[in-house]
Amino acid sequence: GAHVNTDPGVYVTAPQTASDGGHLELAKLLLEKGAHFNVEGRLYGTTLQAASRGGYLELAKLLLEKGAHVNVQGGTYPTALQLASEGGHLELAKLLLEKGADTNLAKLLLEKGADINIEGGEYSTALQDASSGGHLELAKLLLEKGAHVNDEVHPYGTALEGASGGGHFELAKLLLEKGADINLEGGEYSTALQSASGGGHLELAILLLEKGADINAEGWKHGTALQLASEGGHLELAKLLIEKGAHVNLAKLLLEKGANINAKGGFYGTALQLAIKGGHLELAKLLLEKGADINA
Repeated sequence: GAHVNTDPGVYVTAPQTASDGGHLELAKLLLEKGAHFNVEGRLYGTTLQAASRGGYLELAKLLLEKGAHVNVQGGTYPTALQLASEGGHLELAKLLLEKGADTNLAKLLLEKGADINIEGGEYSTALQDASSGGHLELAKLLLEKGAHVNDEVHPYGTALEGASGGGHFELAKLLLEKGADINLEGGEYSTALQSASGGGHLELAILLLEKGADINAEGWKHGTALQLASEGGHLELAKLLIEKGAHVNLAKLLLEKGANINAKGGFYGTALQLAIKGGHLELAKLLLEKGADINA
């Protein structure tokens, strides 16, 4: 007969496929036939993780009763804690932990013994996931439970970079209070300031500057703050970055702040190259007037 543990594709095993679809009776049948439910898959990890993603309460309860591992890693969302942080399935979290208290889902998972700093998946750690999503109370809880504030993993880099990219002011403030390294480089935009600049988040950018963010830091993809400003055209952000209210061209503002006009970095090299790519004639003129190297 058919082998219940044969790899069928993206979900890896038949039980994982059944769990992702919320098919309780089918999952019961497969388990009775000896299916391996703690096998790690390419997409959702284990059978329990596949069920958790969809919020299938009874199925998750069955798997826990059968001995499913709450801390196993694997797939796009490697832990139950990260799935809870991403999906917000409070009732599922209660069932996973076999508790009836109406309390914060992350607290429930942590009390169950989930590893708060496990890395992997789209956001790498639960704190990065919560930070990128702007979940302030969840981030507070994770930090209280010992989450590492300066862990850095692609694509969002640090938790501070993730919060900055999303424009989550209070969350970024919390992370800084908890010791986040403001100039730690990593992720798509390299630093928190570059991440905030890329998203056009004014208040957050000024907070970062006040806390000592390096305006000339260079990133692997987008280069410096000047290059990000040239690419995105965030005039109000540039004004706030340098604490000025005059209605002047954003490149001029950044240049007056001391940005290196010829700094190379990112896919397009210099600010002049970015301005040319975007067809910004006046910006290109200004950069040349300020000494941009036309042959850089």
